[in-house]
Amino acid sequence: MKTINDIDVKNKSVVLRLDFNVPVENGEIKDNSKIVKSLRTINYLLQNNCKVVILSHFGRIKSEEDKLKNSLKVVGKELANLLKRDVKFLDNCYGDKVKNIVDNSSLGEVILLENTRFMDVPTKKESGNDLELAKYFASLGDVYINDAFGSMHRAHASTAGIAKFLPHAIGFLVMDELEHLNILVHGTPHPFTVFMGGAKVDDKLPIIKSLIDRCDYLLLGGGIANSFLKAKGADVGASIATNDENVLNELRELMNKNRGKIVLPVDFTIDDGVIYDLGNKSIDLYKKYLENSELVFVNGTCGKFEDERFMEGTENLFRILSGVRAKVIVGGGDTASACKKFGFEDKFYFISSGGGATLEYIADGSLKALEWME
Repeated sequence: MKTINDIDVKNKSVVLRLDFNVPVENGEIKDNSKIVKSLRTINYLLQNNCKVVILSHFGRIKSEEDKLKNSLKVVGKELANLLKRDVKFLDNCYGDKVKNIVDNSSLGEVILLENTRFMDVPTKKESGNDLELAKYFASLGDVYINDAFGSMHRAHASTAGIAKFLPHAIGFLVMDELEHLNILVHGTPHPFTVFMGGAKVDDKLPIIKSLIDRCDYLLLGGGIANSFLKAKGADVGASIATNDENVLNELRELMNKNRGKIVLPVDFTIDDGVIYDLGNKSIDLYKKYLENSELVFVNGTCGKFEDERFMEGTENLFRILSGVRAKVIVGGGDTASACKKFGFEDKFYFISSGGGATLEYIADGSLKALEWME
């Protein structure tokens, strides 16, 4: 697989796929980490006098109405601020007008196209990896660079199909992700401890099954812990937990097969009968495992950390992790946002920019879009 260092980009028009699917609230970007992490590749291309044509998705697009609230325009403004230069934002990602503007732009310009998932309405051309759409995206440049690690678990027209039509390589962000995450796939040191939090155990069951055979201890938090407790027979009331009997049976089997390996919380912060966070005794229990580890993978939080009433467990967990001797790798998404919220973004071995992509790579050692880059 070629990297950006292996391909000639000098004075070229480069189609650059990035993951700019950042959290936005009331028109304001809440966490710009993904944009910041993309700057190394963008600046490298600008230093090589490239025309940089950026593609990204943003949010879920299932109707025309969804387009109104999922524009990349706000990202274009943030990118311009970070680059300290103009970013030409186009309000579409397809068509003759877009191609004419891109073709007539100069080397050294940065052009951000509108949300690629706009092409999913009325038919799913982007997420369906429509090769005609991929060919159109390819027509906008001479070289294709995929630096959208957080989107690589999906083979879409802009992440996969386009590689069929242009010389291609992965960018610096993807290189960095693979280098740091490989320790979770090959040659993993022990003791290896996993903290798995978040709301839905149904979504994370495949990664839990994958990691349980490889880790020494699995510590649980959030709705995932509630589901395990429920499977064990505990009354979790109206707390977030799975109701799927098949999933509950699978959790029982996992606990039976892995006695002593799966560690459940012992106390909680509860409001009106609902579990919202882990208590201090649980964090103290987990501390003993974390302090004796060589490698720790953290995905998910202890509870509803966005609410200041229920942030103590997550903040205390990160504080403990910041002081252990182990290499700590943090999965992306909400976990990375929580790290930034509590000021621990520079305290760990690695914080991934991916969410589902990080989990899929760790579980399978491959990603759908990455396979197209071979």
